[in-house]
Amino acid sequence: MCGIVGYIGTKKASPILINGLIRLEYRGYDSAGISTIEQNGLSIMKDKGRVKNLYNLDGIDNLKGTIGIAHTRWATHGKPSKENSHPHMDNSKTFSVVHNGIIENYNELRNFLLDNGYTFYSQTDTEVIPNLVHYYYKKETGSNQAKFLNAFKKACNDLNGSFAIEIICKDCPDIMIVTRKDSPLVIGKGENENYISSDIPAILSFTRNFYLLNDLEIAVLSRDNIDFYDKDLNAIQKNAEIIGWNALSAEKDGYEDFMLKEIYEQPTAIRETIGAKLSENSKCEFSELNITRDYLLNLNKIYIVACGTAMHAGLAGKNVIEKLCKIPTEVDIASEFRYREPLVDEKTLCIFISQSGETADTIAALKLCKKKGAKTLAISNVIGSSITREADFSIYTHAGPEIAVASTKAYTSQVILITLLAIYFAEILDISNSEIKKLKKDILELPKKIEETLKLSEVVKNFSKEVYQEKDMFFLGRGIDETVAKEGSLKLKEISYIHAESYPAGELKHGPIALIENGITVISIMTDKKLVEKTVSNIQEVITRGAKTLVVTNQNIKEDMFDMTIKIPETNTFISPILSIIPLQLFSYYISKEKGLDVDKPRNLAKSVTVE
Repeated sequence: MCGIVGYIGTKKASPILINGLIRLEYRGYDSAGISTIEQNGLSIMKDKGRVKNLYNLDGIDNLKGTIGIAHTRWATHGKPSKENSHPHMDNSKTFSVVHNGIIENYNELRNFLLDNGYTFYSQTDTEVIPNLVHYYYKKETGSNQAKFLNAFKKACNDLNGSFAIEIICKDCPDIMIVTRKDSPLVIGKGENENYISSDIPAILSFTRNFYLLNDLEIAVLSRDNIDFYDKDLNAIQKNAEIIGWNALSAEKDGYEDFMLKEIYEQPTAIRETIGAKLSENSKCEFSELNITRDYLLNLNKIYIVACGTAMHAGLAGKNVIEKLCKIPTEVDIASEFRYREPLVDEKTLCIFISQSGETADTIAALKLCKKKGAKTLAISNVIGSSITREADFSIYTHAGPEIAVASTKAYTSQVILITLLAIYFAEILDISNSEIKKLKKDILELPKKIEETLKLSEVVKNFSKEVYQEKDMFFLGRGIDETVAKEGSLKLKEISYIHAESYPAGELKHGPIALIENGITVISIMTDKKLVEKTVSNIQEVITRGAKTLVVTNQNIKEDMFDMTIKIPETNTFISPILSIIPLQLFSYYISKEKGLDVDKPRNLAKSVTVE
């Protein structure tokens, strides 16, 4: 949520800034704006609505500045409006700022500035930042650049909360300053130019050399240099990291939508995530981990903590870790975890899953577990993200950039990576059996089976056309299939805005069956042969009450009793969620398309949730 872009170089900044914002649209936003330094001072162009609206603003084509900042806003303080959109200036129009995050003490700072003669024109917390910088700036002595840097540092010391800040000053037209705390920000190094962004994909077409800031570090960027400082303005050295993503992977590449492209990229994403970690006749290998047998034997519990889709991947992971490793495992929603005083100590391993690595609730939960003495392990798709820098250990999915807000390939990559982690733990514990050997073989065959499953697209599309106008749907499953029901239900809600609920199939008769009426659609997943008969009995209960039924299965069942049966390839139950979710991803996608909705950017949602 919210996006930041910045540029300083020799080219005209405005088209680069707007292009960067377009590439960040997947993060979710309600307004957009840019600010550049022109010959006559700071310029701000902003408006409510989509980034493309900026092209219609008077004077946008006349901007010539080669330094600028840009922002897409997702409303927190103040309604979506032109006044509340970023960038914001101070009263003297000396400084222009964009900011992601939340300034928790902004009321206190606002009152302080009001008492010192400042006026506010928006309802945002961000507006205190440029005015606070100006308050300190006019008290400083020395060169304009020294005054700017010192005033910015003092203002940041006063801020409580989370922030990624980008600021420019009309008195210093050759530099911009940035910092971050608990909110993502990356710096891209070019030739006689430098870039800033919330996310790598926004500037990946310009450079693959990136600097990653730690909390409260400050960077001063000129056209041909970047100086780094700690929070006390002591100079520090940082090395650039080369990002291996292909810039074309952040493009649609002929697909109508990013989501559809990413669904079809899942065979590759799974292959890349498996990588060299697994072969059929040797032990699973995580060279980046330093986990011993004694450590695992002394564990009382594993917590898997995540939000949304990542939490559903964690539920699949719980199943395989408990079955293979015999270690009690709990899955917790990150936003609730901290507030129930979890029983965590040095005998607890805490695993945190976040596609972006910047999910605020998950990072906060990780920090709590570290304070309680637990070892922490991060699973992310983004190298150098906040969560991976906070955790004791980090392992990565290799799904490539995921642009659509609704996660697809990141989810299936997370499921396979947790499964590999469970095998790795089991082998450290000397738990070696035919079940693990068979699982390894099935994992290596999985990409081809995903390709087979994707061939069912037309069948799913046809059923979607029959039911896309419905207002309510239900998803049912037992065991590991119930975790897929949760994810399928979430996907449908996210991009089609149809009310959907998921339940363990056995719970149907304990209340939810009261909601079943003639014509309603019920979707069931059946991949565990031990539970198929029970699940079929539950589905018969909704059929007798007039429900339409869609079944996703790889088991031998009487298909003619259901309205639609989608037969996926047979595979190991532990990894069946990776195959069974694909028809449900396509189902949600095609329903959304039938309704004429924006598949990649569903309303009210953000890709990376960087505020609590």
